[in-house]
Amino acid sequence: MRYHIESFHHRPTGTLSHILVCAHSKQCAIIDPCYDFDIFSGRIGTDSADKLVRYVQGNNLECQWILETHAHADHLTSAQWIKKQVGGKIAIGEGIQKVQLHFREVFGLSDSFPTDGRQFDYLFKDQEEFVLGELSIKVIATPGHTNDSVSYQVEDSVFVGDTVFAPHRGSARCDFPGGDAATLYQSIQKIFDIGESTHLYLCHDYPGENEPPVICVTVADQIESNVQISRYVSLEEYVKKRTQRDSGLAIPKLLYPSIQVNINAGHLPEPNNDGRQYLKIPIKF
Repeated sequence: MRYHIESFHHRPTGTLSHILVCAHSKQCAIIDPCYDFDIFSGRIGTDSADKLVRYVQGNNLECQWILETHAHADHLTSAQWIKKQVGGKIAIGEGIQKVQLHFREVFGLSDSFPTDGRQFDYLFKDQEEFVLGELSIKVIATPGHTNDSVSYQVEDSVFVGDTVFAPHRGSARCDFPGGDAATLYQSIQKIFDIGESTHLYLCHDYPGENEPPVICVTVADQIESNVQISRYVSLEEYVKKRTQRDSGLAIPKLLYPSIQVNINAGHLPEPNNDGRQYLKIPIKF
């Protein structure tokens, strides 16, 4: 096998982080890492990030990339912390610029907050290819959940971010700024068209207390049995079902703290004069 994938499940947020390893060169990419964040106390921990770092160091790997599939709304990325431990370039799709522009206004950030994505080390374009050791990785823009959503394909495996979940859970919500159910439908079709034997590595799963997470499924699994977007569901049917589903969903608990950190490539807010760091929560009546 030319590559190996090691996956880690963060149960508090349901997040799946992955480490992609080139078997020959021992170079690796870390995909969608997260912090442990307690919204009630404001405490940030690195237990889950430590597991990724220990795997890299324990297997004598060289981290080349820290890849985000999008600016997540349900967990804080630990990309900057991991970069300090093991190196690597932090990258995301170029659609992050639209996300930054929208949320700069939401959070009342000043014009000094750039919306050209420069906080990241690299912004990927759709269909761009880059290397990891002897592996070639292709970037596939998969908007619909968010403007900046991308998937990463390496041979017969694709890291799909939030485009689709396990078949019994359906697909990502489309009611975030820049989201659109028809666009997500088309993005998922692009993934399905890669081939039924393709392995899809998920970004989230929410198992019961004593159940393991679903980490990877095939395109064939999705086409046959995904509850929202199987082969039997038309664009019109999907948009109707997805829109109805989204109308009843609550705002993610960690939306505001997550977005503030994630549109800034994982940089935490600068300390105030008192040395403390603060995250904002917009208030609405």
